[in-house]
Parts: sequence; structure tokens; C-alpha cells
Amino acid sequence: MSHFGFRTAHPNGNARLGWFTTPHGTIETPAFMPVGTHASVRGLDMGEIRRAGAQMILANAYHLYLRPGDQMVRAFGGVHAFARWDGPMLTDSGGYQVFSLARYRKVTEQGVEFRNKLDGSLHEYTPEKVMQIERNIGADVIMQLDELIEGGSDHRASRKAMERSLRWLERCRVEFDRLERDGRAPVEELAVPDGAPPLATHDEAHDLPAPPQALFPIVQGGTYADLRRASIEGILQSGDWHGIAVGGLSVGEAKSAMYDTFDVCAPLLPWDKPRYLMGVGFPDDLLEAVSRGMDLFDCVAPTRMGRHGTVFTADGKVQIQKSSNRTDRRPLTDECACPACTQYDRAYLRHLMVTEEPLGPRLLALHNLTFLMQLMERARTGLAAGTFTTWSDEWLRRYRTRTAFTGSASANGR
Repeated sequence: MSHFGFRTAHPNGNARLGWFTTPHGTIETPAFMPVGTHASVRGLDMGEIRRAGAQMILANAYHLYLRPGDQMVRAFGGVHAFARWDGPMLTDSGGYQVFSLARYRKVTEQGVEFRNKLDGSLHEYTPEKVMQIERNIGADVIMQLDELIEGGSDHRASRKAMERSLRWLERCRVEFDRLERDGRAPVEELAVPDGAPPLATHDEAHDLPAPPQALFPIVQGGTYADLRRASIEGILQSGDWHGIAVGGLSVGEAKSAMYDTFDVCAPLLPWDKPRYLMGVGFPDDLLEAVSRGMDLFDCVAPTRMGRHGTVFTADGKVQIQKSSNRTDRRPLTDECACPACTQYDRAYLRHLMVTEEPLGPRLLALHNLTFLMQLMERARTGLAAGTFTTWSDEWLRRYRTRTAFTGSASANGR
């Protein structure tokens, strides 16, 4: 019996309500996933993340491979036990991080050779190695290694990267299946202090079998419709997947081009599989993607922007450090249940930020996550009631009117 499943209900055009079942619970979709790069959402504890409405969180295989090491995470019982998160988790392969290190890496058909910026050590990332790393980390959903290129790249370069990503997907699938069949390689024995509990790897009978995981392929092809279609065709021909991701967007292209790419991909993706849109996390982009049939989202922008003083509201973004907030005793918004909105006012939040008190960035990052989680909850409510399109159009009109007045932010980034 499969540990994974997906069902949908209440379609509203291309938008739908969904339930994605994993070994650690079921996610009601559409849903936004907070990014916990190092198995931690920066500055926030897992209880706060759960109370904000998170159902599933993302960690990054590249960063965990470098520190503390994927085998160390496995020795701690896997990423769920390590992070103290008992809900569903996903790991990005780290392809974005590797390919962003243009000065430090070399790409070949075999994989990517790169130097660790922390200590200069040389590493090789291959599809097989990435599967071994992600199987060690143990998240419910793991991503293939794909080749990412700069946004706005020409058709030839985009096609070359898309086709290589398909070839790497096949190698990922073969290694994923081998680890499922044969089990993981033993981990070298690690000493523990006297009196400390034994590590999970001490019990090889329990440790060597790979945990139940789902491998997601990634649709690539830039903003070229023919390449996106070819990528999806290749993915569907290569296997029966538990879900499919759409990557390579929100990297500097115009929003209209991003939305057009959603329109190209959505009708071609299987209706009975969850669609994960990687690296998209601004409120208007989320609703536009939901309306086009996307289900799962992640992005570092909400927490990063919050830590630097930019917060989301239904009337657009607010820059809390502006002098106009110095005497403003209003909450950030009356429509949010987070501590920043229910316990503090704009004047105090501005004070925390300008005096560099650590509480300020924490509260604002938590607000942005809560805001997006509540936005997705309202989207699900609208889908269940059959009112999503009307509600979404009205919400976007209000948000964009204010955003156009204050100026828009840069791309989200994967």
C-alpha cells in the first residue's frame, strides 16, 4: 500500500481543493510551505510555525549535506526527529544553491563539481549522490537534481538545461529505486558522549532500509512554451510520479511571463497529482498560481523580507521602518492573528527594528508566514464554498491597488 496519495474536490476552473497524504500526515492544499533551510525556519521555533498554520515545511539538502552532514542527520533519526517537526517535510535537492555559485562550480553531464564556500573543500554533486543525500536526510518528499540556468537565458541554453534535467531525472529514479530495494549504505560509527542516548544508526536493522519517500521531478524550460511542454512530456513518459514540481521561475522574469508559463504547464500536468510550484511566495503570485491549478508553494522571501522590515498586508506591503510609523499606534493589520498584529502596534514594531532588537525581525517574519498561511486557508475556504474566483479577484484588486501605489518588490527566487 502506498504511503502517498492525492485527491481533489470542488474544482473552480483550474483551481482545486486537494489533500496530499504523506507518511507524516495529510496536507490540505493549496498550501504554502515555510522554508527551513538548515532544518530551521530562521529565528522561529517549530511550535510557532505550527501555530501560524504550517502543515509542511521545506529543508535544503545542500546545506544539510555541508552542515552537519546528511549522515549525521540520519544518525539523529532523520530530519523530522532532528528538527523536532512531526509533520510532513520536503527537501529541495540543493540544485539552486549549487548553480548559484557560478564562481565555484563546474557543470558536466556527470554532475556538478563545486567548492564549499565555508572551507574551500571540493565536492561533486551527481544525481546518484543527491539521491543518497536526500535518502539519508529522510524527508517525505525529495526533489531530483536539475540543471538551473540564469533567468532570461536564450532558447538554446534553456533547451540544453531542460534536456539534461530529464537525463538526470532518469539517473535519480534509478538510484532512488536501488536504495528502496537494497537499502542505504551503512554509516560510519560515530562516538557519543558517556550517558548520551545511542544514535539511530546503531540499530542497523532499523536504520539501513530507506524510509518511505516520494521523488518529485521538476519541469524546466524557462519561459519557452515549447520547452515546458517537452519537459512535461519527458517527465510523464519516464515514470508514474507521486507529484510534479515546476521550477525555474521567479528568477527575474516579468510576472506576465511567469503567469503565462503557469497557463502552459497546468493543462498538461496530471489532475490527480499535486503540483509544487518552487520558489514563489508573494501573495498575488500565490493566488494567480492557485487559480491556474498549482497546489504547493515555498519561498524564502516572506521570512527574509520580514527580518528586514517589510511586511505583507491585504492593502499591500508595509515598510515598518518608515518614519510615518513612529507614532502609529495601529496594528499592522486587523486581519491577522499573529503576535505582531494582536499584541503590538506599528510604532513599537518600528522601534524594535530601528534599535536592532532581535524580537523585531522574529515578529515580522512570523507575521509574513502567518499572513500567507491565512491567505491559503481563505483560498481553501473559497474553493470549498465555490466562491474562490470572486473572492480572489476582489482580494487581488485591493492588494494591487495599494502595491502599485507603493511600488512592487523584486522576484521571489527559488
